[in-house]
Formats: sequence, structure tokens, C-alpha cells
Amino acid sequence: MRIIDLSSTLKNGAVNDPPAQRPYIVYTDHEAGRDNMLSFYPGATAEDLPNGLGWAYEGVMLGTHTGTHLDAPWHYHPTMSGGERAITIDEVPLEWCFGDGVKLDFSDKGDGHLITAADVEAKLEEIGYTLKAGDIVLIQSGAGPYQESEDYLIRGCGMGRESTNYLTERGVTVVGTDAWSWDRPLPLVAEEFQKTHDKSIIWEGHFASIDRGYCHIEKLSNLDKLPATGFKVACFPIKIEGASAGWVRPVAIFED
Repeated sequence: MRIIDLSSTLKNGAVNDPPAQRPYIVYTDHEAGRDNMLSFYPGATAEDLPNGLGWAYEGVMLGTHTGTHLDAPWHYHPTMSGGERAITIDEVPLEWCFGDGVKLDFSDKGDGHLITAADVEAKLEEIGYTLKAGDIVLIQSGAGPYQESEDYLIRGCGMGRESTNYLTERGVTVVGTDAWSWDRPLPLVAEEFQKTHDKSIIWEGHFASIDRGYCHIEKLSNLDKLPATGFKVACFPIKIEGASAGWVRPVAIFED
């Protein structure tokens, strides 16, 4: 078995999120953790520990949408699938989070391109694949190489309501992208909205869940290392009661 890590790394100074959403990590090393460890063992001293050292641990401050995460339908709207209450991350069926992976490479489309249903259909024909229920579709947007750059938030193409519905109509319930957002880059959409005042372009890929509930992973990595098909994806989120998203470490699994 071969496994490819599809997650980005949580670290101080990460630029793949806006400043207000970046993680803050406090590291306690073995020397600093000694007294904390000794407090659990009354009467023990540093001489009772190997080389006088205790345990290391970390404190982390982050939002549920920091780093690689799985968005639940609750993030997009209070309802999904035509009026049902939208599910939160702790309610996402685990069966949704493991399935055959399909990578659609749109990295040549350019920053801000709106991926249409016709684009998806043409790409599936190009790779010779027919979608089935339970497939996990990953979009290579062109943003991946910029995850360590301040430009990351304006890079890559994105999915719209029509193209997202194309996938969910075929039984796809989990998708993902290596961009910051499933939609086109928000700053570029904002510029377009200021000119056109077309409300249909606002967060349209996300709002597709109102039509048919689904989850998506954002800020994936290493999609360039994947073939179009022939692998499994596992992407089980952390359970946070009533939350709109959960951190996830998605992997692509290949059978040798």
C-alpha cells in the first residue's frame, strides 16, 4: 500500500489563510514541561526523570476553517437539499468520507476561471471516467504551488453552483480543492460583483448545498502527485459538536 498525504501543515506564520484565521501554536519543550509532569507525581523530582526531562506539549489556537478542513453543509446555509436542516460536522456520515478518488486537473484554466458543468463533463470524457455515487472528486485548481505565498488567496480557478450540482446530481457528496476556497478566489469575485452586482456569483459553489447537501475539503496539497483515478481517499473530520467544519488529514491510498 502507498499513501500520499493531501493535507497542508498547521504552523506558525502559515500564509495559506487570511491573517485573522492563521494558527497560533505555543510549544513547550521537555525541559519546560518537566514541572508540569512532576505535578502529576507528588514527591517526584527532576532526578526521577530520564536526564531530568519531562514531556513536551503544545497549545494551539485556531478556527475550524484553519488549514486543511472539511466543510459541513451547515457552513453554507441553515438548510440543504431543498429545505432539510443542514447537518453539522459531527453529523457527516463517515461513509461519505471514504471512497474512490477522482482528480480533475483544471490547473491550466487560470486564476479566477469559473469551472462550468461543461468543463467537468469534458474533463471526465478526457480521462475516460463515469462518476458514480460515493466518488470523492478533487479539483486541481492551479493554486497548489502558491500555498507558501501571500498570493495564495487569489490563485486558482473555482467551482460554481452549476458545476457543483453536476457532481452532486451524480451521487458525489464529498469533493475537495487545493485552493483556499471551493469557489473562485473571493477577492476576484468581489471585484466582479462590484462591477456587475450579479448576486448569483456570491459564494455560488458553496450555496449549491442548498440544492443538494454536500461537503468539501479546502486547502488540499499534493494533488499534482495523483493520477486522475485509481486511488481511494480517506478524509474523516474531527468531531466538533454543532460545528460548521472540522480539521482533516486527507490521504490518497494506492494498492500495490
